[in-house]
Amino acid sequence: MKEIEKIVQAYQQVDWSKEQAALGIVVKVEGSAYRRIGARLFVQSNGQWVGGISGGCLEGDALKQAQKAMLKGQASIVVYDTTDDDPHQIGVGLGCNGRIEVLFLPIDGNNPNNHITFLKTIIGKRTSSILVQILNSEEASLKGSFYTEQNLNQLAEHIHVKRDVLEAKIQQTYHKRKSKVFTIQNEKEQRFEILTEIIQPKIKLICVGDNYDVNAMLDITNALAWEVHVVGKLRKLNKYIHRKAHQVHALDDFLNIPIDEHTAIVLMSHDYKTDLTILKQILPNEVPYLGFLGPRKRLQKMQEELTKNNYAISLQDLDYVHGPVGLDIGAESPEEISLSIVAEIIAFFRNRRGGSLKNRRSSIHEDNLGNDSA
Repeated sequence: MKEIEKIVQAYQQVDWSKEQAALGIVVKVEGSAYRRIGARLFVQSNGQWVGGISGGCLEGDALKQAQKAMLKGQASIVVYDTTDDDPHQIGVGLGCNGRIEVLFLPIDGNNPNNHITFLKTIIGKRTSSILVQILNSEEASLKGSFYTEQNLNQLAEHIHVKRDVLEAKIQQTYHKRKSKVFTIQNEKEQRFEILTEIIQPKIKLICVGDNYDVNAMLDITNALAWEVHVVGKLRKLNKYIHRKAHQVHALDDFLNIPIDEHTAIVLMSHDYKTDLTILKQILPNEVPYLGFLGPRKRLQKMQEELTKNNYAISLQDLDYVHGPVGLDIGAESPEEISLSIVAEIIAFFRNRRGGSLKNRRSSIHEDNLGNDSA
């Protein structure tokens, strides 16, 4: 989401009376690649650009392809295949060893419904969004056209298929939380290659604490563009916290902070009573992620007190409870501890264990291609 925000900001600063622009989007990935489906590169005709589709090995050619899309005024798909052992192949020697397809779209700044204006509408959303894009079609004019769930009827009409067929594909994408490319054939035996891209909202972090280690947490999460809410004693929340946090809240206002499926809560007040009070407020409603800063025996003490007060719940058996919070990296300083916590939160929401990549038996990234047919 951070990349999308930067692209929207750049788009809003374009002088369309003088400039043109195009957008490159990674739409397929096979094998190893630095970026995955949904990576975007926004390019202006004056050479300025923001975003990226690789670790730097493809951007040089991508800038040229974007310029071509502007000149021709039509979408095109360019394939970068770095699987061959060819020293002249783009990307070889820079960590790539895969096949990447990039869709280059000219952007019409005078069209209020272009691709980037849609991205602007989802920046503040707290739910996942689905973008449906036609990659290949026998009708050249449809290549690169995009649709949302709000205009799915229009897509069904354009490609002559039933809406429920498209809805089924979208539901699969929601369920697996994974962008997917599928091929569909209509009654006229025309074939269309379609991408259903899922765009997740930024992670929302509710950080309960008012000590100096909150500063370190804000430094890291600001770099990731997370939405961070800090809860604590207002007299202790310094100017730095007020400047860096999305919002600050008094302890009594904790229950007024909306919690959704993309929210993580970390209790790091260093005060047992404060953390226990917040925990009791959380327990009636299951949350996606709840982390406790401090030793294991502190969590055990909380469990004993909950049991004594007739809470029929076992913290150890709750999948969303993480205590002690963070990955085991031997963190010592506030910055390292914050890094450990943030890394665990990312791993949790990406459904990963957070171990060393050298011990992973499958590829670093799951196969994002997800080809299917209907």
